[in-house]
Amino acid sequence: MIEYRENQPLEPIEVARVFEASGISRPTKDIPRIAQMFANANVVISAWDGARLIGVSRALTDYSYCCYLSDLAVDVAYQKHGIGRELIRRTQSIIGEEVSLILMSAPGAMAYYPKVGFALADNAYVIRRKR
Repeated sequence: MIEYRENQPLEPIEVARVFEASGISRPTKDIPRIAQMFANANVVISAWDGARLIGVSRALTDYSYCCYLSDLAVDVAYQKHGIGRELIRRTQSIIGEEVSLILMSAPGAMAYYPKVGFALADNAYVIRRKR
């Protein structure tokens, strides 16, 4: 039975482990940066199998107009069981129907997001981070 928790403080090392186990590209060797990423998020939903963190979503929002889903990661051993979909659903439940949920997909995940309700947008621009 998977348990979901809202805005529970997470150990950055455990988050890095989930990132690595999911295949997502994040600065997993920079634990202070992972800690800061989650300390400054508005909405964090975590998925647990007993005491083991197995999935996480992290979002930044104004709770009024838009919400950026910055991280969605599920340990590969738990993928294809609806956990990512549930993390997204719970994020949407928190932000409400009047708030757009936006994300940037990794190339390998492009086929996943339309399956969980996202529409491809061709009008986005990015100034990439330097590290």
